[in-house]
Amino acid sequence: MRWLMTLGERTRPDVPTFAECPGPMDARAVALVSDFGQLFPILLEWRRSLGSELTAYAGQVEADDIENLPPAVIEDWGPDQLRLDTMPGGYVKVSDYRDDQAQTALPSGAHMLMRS
Repeated sequence: MRWLMTLGERTRPDVPTFAECPGPMDARAVALVSDFGQLFPILLEWRRSLGSELTAYAGQVEADDIENLPPAVIEDWGPDQLRLDTMPGGYVKVSDYRDDQAQTALPSGAHMLMRS
């Protein structure tokens, strides 16, 4: 199992925290890593490159190559994942929208805030 993260799109200027969850083939940026903690430096690099307020969605997937994701990963991708929002001061807020059984996938004492 690996962690897949897609960069969300903030398409509603009237609702600053709203972000759509694009599929891996439609997202402006996508990352595939083996450990949850590896998502934070990637998200913070996206922040440096693309803007200060970003939202990303991440979930565990069975995939080995970001270029050839299995069809099931692409079809089942949606906002019922982990949501990662960059915050002022270099923090990342993690919100969990998965069902209760999936929450055991996060390491205990999960990385909820990280400073850049």
